[in-house]
Order: sequence, then structure tokens, then C-alpha cells
Amino acid sequence: MARTRKAPAAASGAEPIIHLAARAEDAMHEFREKRARKRGHTPTVIPYTGYGAPGWARVLCRVLLAKPGAEEGVRYKKIRGWRSFTSVPVNDIAVTIEIGDVAQRVVADRGGVVDTVLSVDLSPGWHTITIRTDETESVEAPLFIVDPAVTMGVISDIDDTVMVTALPRPFLAAWNTFVLDEHARRPVPGMAVLYERLTRAHPGVPVFYLSTGAWNVAPTLTRFLSRNLYPPGPLLLTDWGPTHDRWFRSGRDHKIETLQRLAVEFPNIRWLLVGDDGQHDEEIYGGFARSNIENVEAVAIRQLSNSEAVLAGGRSKGDDPPPRTAPWVYAPDGAGLAERLDAAGLL
Repeated sequence: MARTRKAPAAASGAEPIIHLAARAEDAMHEFREKRARKRGHTPTVIPYTGYGAPGWARVLCRVLLAKPGAEEGVRYKKIRGWRSFTSVPVNDIAVTIEIGDVAQRVVADRGGVVDTVLSVDLSPGWHTITIRTDETESVEAPLFIVDPAVTMGVISDIDDTVMVTALPRPFLAAWNTFVLDEHARRPVPGMAVLYERLTRAHPGVPVFYLSTGAWNVAPTLTRFLSRNLYPPGPLLLTDWGPTHDRWFRSGRDHKIETLQRLAVEFPNIRWLLVGDDGQHDEEIYGGFARSNIENVEAVAIRQLSNSEAVLAGGRSKGDDPPPRTAPWVYAPDGAGLAERLDAAGLL
């Protein structure tokens, strides 16, 4: 049985060294899990959109405890706001993934997250796989297999790029994350139309949504994207809280590592990187473009308004000029970016 995302060992053959904060978090999770199970809560699998290519597939899901009585896999579809962060994860639980005739058992990590790559040969396009534990019924998860003939993809930031969130100002960030649901979040004007035009101009183009947000908000983000007619695609989120070797996870590192991972997984794809000038997208995308010249088709940066920039904590400083190896376009909304990308020959 495979285990997902193990912590690195301190030395060859040695047990991994776990940070004090991580050990404390594990103890709290164990305590909360015992209490929840005594109250009759049972595991439920929260499926996320996976992706892959012919020969392999990356499968993503999370196992949480929920009150019994609701249909399996539906109990958390409507969860939102602060409740998504009070859910009890089930760590080290065995999960069975079924893709066609292939069944593989893996083990969830210490946050209840399954993030694993399986060897499976599927045709390009959308597929449906099933995921279950020994205590749950099977739930379905979408899986997108990228056509090897496709040479362009889209990697999009979420916060203030497709959805106005006013991050990272602490109070507004907490309000948006813990209180509001997808109905109260505003889409960035014209961005859904831009992405729809990109998918029509480049059939089979994969669209990835890369964010520093936690897996807890994945159901809310999925509903928001669907409700506002963004093309479907995998969410690439992260965990909050301590890791095996540090107090807090780095959202910046998460984005950098994910970009590098996608470049390795899809070496023949050139990416359109979409972000905004309110955080670190310009710097991160610029660094990726310098080190992966052959993997960048263009960079599109949404310019925040003055009020949005204030709420978002300011604009990126832009100390280093963007690399000139690929087109960089700027505009305040999706319509403006579409016009500039059209001029660059991408629409």
C-alpha cells in the first residue's frame, strides 16, 4: 500500500524528524477525532479534480469526519465559511482509488489529504474515478487527462485574479475566508469570458487554478468557479498550519514548487501564466520564466484598481524588469487582457 507525501528522513534509514508544532497539531487532531467518533461522526471523502496524461494520473482528495445521516460525498458539498476550518481530518486512513479496472490503496497524510500519482493509461479528456475508504461508500471524482498533442496550457491565480478577495489584509481575508460563501464573492469582470475564449481558441487546453488557499475552501472555490462559468480544471491548493520542519507553510514556496512540478510533468506545454499585481505573482512568474524559458507562452497580469491595491496590501514592487523571452501583457480586467493577448496572437 502506498503512502502519500511522507516527511523526509533525518538520515538514511532514520525516522523523519517532526517539528514540535506538527506534533502538537497531530495530538490535537487525534483528540478531536476521538471526540468526534464518540459523537457518532463517520469518515467522508471529499473528492477534488485530478489530472494526468496517458500513463499516469494525479489523484487528490481529503478524508474528514462528518455527522451521519446524509448521502456519502454530499455532506460537505454545501459546507462553507468557518465550518470548513473546524472539520476534523482523518489522518493515516487507508483510501482505495478505482480508475477503470485499476484499484490502488494509499494512505492519507497527517491532514487527511491524499495527493498521489498512479500508473494508469487513460485516453485524453475527462474521466470519472471513484474513491472510498473501508468505512465509506464510493464517491466520484473528476479527472482530466491532458492530450500529448496539446502544446499550450493556462495556470491561473485565484485571489484578485478571477475572484475579488482583498487578500492579504487580515480582517478582510478572514471575513472572505471564514464568513462569506461563493454567492457573496465577486468575480473579476471579463475573466471568465477570457478563459472561455482561450479554451475555444486552443481545444484541449488544460486550465489549472493555483492558489495559496487551504484545501478547506476547495468546495467553495469549485462552486464559485462553476457558478461564474469558468472552465473546469484542477485546484492546486495547500495545507495551512505547521509542516514536519517549520511552524507555517509558505504560500510563495507552494506556488513556485507547483509551477516547477507542472513544467516537469508536461515538458511539451508552454504555459500562459495569469495573475495580478497585488501580491507576488509578477515576481514568481518572472522567476519561473527566467528558469524555464521553453515553458512560458505569455504572462498576463491583471492590474488592481487603487482601492483594490490598498485592500490587497499594495502592489508588487517590480524591482526586476520582467524577462523579455515571452510577451507580458497588463490590463485591469479580462476584456483588456483578451485584447492584448489577441494582439499577441494567443486568441
